[in-house]
Amino acid sequence: MNWDFLIKDKDSLCVSTDTRNLPAGCVFFALHGERFDGNKFAKQALEQGASLTVIDNPEYALPEGTLLVEDTLLALQDLARAWRRELGLPIIGITGTNGKTTTKELLATVLSTKYHLHYTQGNLNNQIGVPLTLLQITRAHEMAIVEMGASHPGDIKELVDIAEPNYGLITNVGRAHLEGFGSFEGVQRTKQELYDYLVAHNGTIFRNTDNPYLATMYQNALQAAGDLQRSDLQDQGPDLQRSDLHYTIGVMPSGTHLVGEYNAENVSAAICVGEHFGVSREQGLEAIRQYVPTNNRSQQMQTANNQLTVDAYNANPTSMQAAINAFKGDTYILGAMRELGDYTHLEHQNIVNMLAERKADTVFLVGEEYMQTTSPYPVFENVEKLHKYLEDNPIKGKRILLKGSRSTRMEKLLDVL
Repeated sequence: MNWDFLIKDKDSLCVSTDTRNLPAGCVFFALHGERFDGNKFAKQALEQGASLTVIDNPEYALPEGTLLVEDTLLALQDLARAWRRELGLPIIGITGTNGKTTTKELLATVLSTKYHLHYTQGNLNNQIGVPLTLLQITRAHEMAIVEMGASHPGDIKELVDIAEPNYGLITNVGRAHLEGFGSFEGVQRTKQELYDYLVAHNGTIFRNTDNPYLATMYQNALQAAGDLQRSDLQDQGPDLQRSDLHYTIGVMPSGTHLVGEYNAENVSAAICVGEHFGVSREQGLEAIRQYVPTNNRSQQMQTANNQLTVDAYNANPTSMQAAINAFKGDTYILGAMRELGDYTHLEHQNIVNMLAERKADTVFLVGEEYMQTTSPYPVFENVEKLHKYLEDNPIKGKRILLKGSRSTRMEKLLDVL
């Protein structure tokens, strides 16, 4: 639909999907799902000062202040796309199995030295989060970074069609969300959708040339664009002019607060992007040295008893193996990896085998998934049971890796470590 009545001559927009966070004058979108229906809050939103409530159930339509649409989520996405086009600023799309949030943070750290930048906050990287991220951009911003997550085929295509990025970066591809993707090949095909969009729209790709999977995905995107041109788009102009900028894994620079050699390629990516936009390598490295990880992502913590490496925000087989390989300590406390479907037993057994091969000194495993393995290490059904054990048997003087999927809530152990 035509959103000019909302976006023309505006410096910023205020959009909310939650009446608990609804500043006066905001537009309220009544989203709904299996367990909630925002349409029921249409009247409340107006009473709280919403300038407009967008609904898709005519039962809750009011004489003034409501806009009835076919689907509120699609309307939210459509408004975000319209606002993105209205602003017309450069947008960098970023996705990948591991490291996309850290790389996004590093990109923002580097680019913010020169530009007024907006970038995805928290984990707003899905079909709702990406539109909300776009709608937070203002005319004062000069550039934006939009993180894009995926757990099913087609997810990235849906997000790039909303954000319409000019630039893009895939950090890597690995074995994650296999329950939704079906296979590692399904992961590759879905992440490639970012390359597909950029190739088809003359965008710029930043690519790690040390990663053979990314090379194959890029070639597949080129092939797909070529096939497209040879068929029904022959009348749409000359061959696409595209830009493919390269970086390598590189080496971890000294003086950063980042943990693990696997972060070297995240740093290289940020430096590559920064240099393209006029931030020198020296400026970029200095900014990265000032960056301190938060939100339980590769954080170093010194407690009264132990030195911790906390990476408890996300875990999949690829990131788990990388964290174990990079860790120089003596104690591993690892939570289960989720959404692996038929690969659940195999991947958890692989982690157990990896720890055994490293002759790990002390290991505690959390989650029913590890109970199905032939583990020589103690396994606790949930984090609460391990918490009780550590209360009774405290650990002191250790270097500890604490890692697991967000749903295992490994951070609940911090007060006993």
